[in-house]
Amino acid sequence: MIRQDAAMPVSRFTALIGIPRRTYTRWIAKRRAGNPPKGPWPAPVVDAIEPIVEKYAQDWPAWGHRKIHALMRADGHDVSVSTVERAMRRRNLLQPVEYHRERRELAKARKAAFADPPTGPNQVWQLDFSEFETTTGGVWRIAGCADYFSKYESGCWHLSTTCNALDAIAAVEVAIAEAERLAGVPLAEQLTDPITGSINRIKLVTDNGGAFKGARFAAYIASRPELLHIRTRRRSPGQNGVRERAFGSLKYEHLYRLEIGDGQALAVEAEYYRQVFNHVRPHEALGFARPVDIHQHDQQAQLSTKED
Repeated sequence: MIRQDAAMPVSRFTALIGIPRRTYTRWIAKRRAGNPPKGPWPAPVVDAIEPIVEKYAQDWPAWGHRKIHALMRADGHDVSVSTVERAMRRRNLLQPVEYHRERRELAKARKAAFADPPTGPNQVWQLDFSEFETTTGGVWRIAGCADYFSKYESGCWHLSTTCNALDAIAAVEVAIAEAERLAGVPLAEQLTDPITGSINRIKLVTDNGGAFKGARFAAYIASRPELLHIRTRRRSPGQNGVRERAFGSLKYEHLYRLEIGDGQALAVEAEYYRQVFNHVRPHEALGFARPVDIHQHDQQAQLSTKED
């Protein structure tokens, strides 16, 4: 055998050929007993879909097999999750194990963020900053609001070299403008209860950064009857989990894969990914739907209920 000819340990050999050590020892035992393992069996379904799966995986290299499957189903390909997983495994396109472990931990943090989670869009927004260093243009701060329910990224992210109350206010203004654009009515009108006339304020969740603790940001929130500012507990990033997760996706799925020279290039790439995130990327937390579909569907349903 190859392993014996090369004087290679079993553990190293099984890692080299990509099978568990238990499987290898079981095969050897069957062979010595005169009962060699059966297979491999033909897989015509996987054979037929494998080139298509490879193209999707190469177009979206940061996504795992479940997201690739959801995207293919949305594009009209009748294929199962296991078939996509086997095809990607054949081409060595699966994400590493650590990738899935990280996602599970972040999902736990998101679920723990609210004891009474929102039931529709524009009930909870999460706001924060994230840093990104360009190759020649220095460090930039990206600020933006994410809708907790739909995961929708509201408007063009606000980019600046600073991280202060004015930048935070600008990011909120962008989110408000986007909410009004999608609904076609002012935000206050969207949130007004038709029976009582009271405004069901959006809970704007931030951390305890200096941009959110000052008098200027507090005065701005006080001037907006649609908003209620809530700060998370200190050292509890999980309570702002949707925002943190989306920024992580922006960096690991797109920005870190590019050489971005300056702030202008960063703005272009960040906006490109925001469009992908909202309109193309299937989200497991949404049942592999897209944020724009969930956001607009539920938003229109809420407005229709008010009109009735």
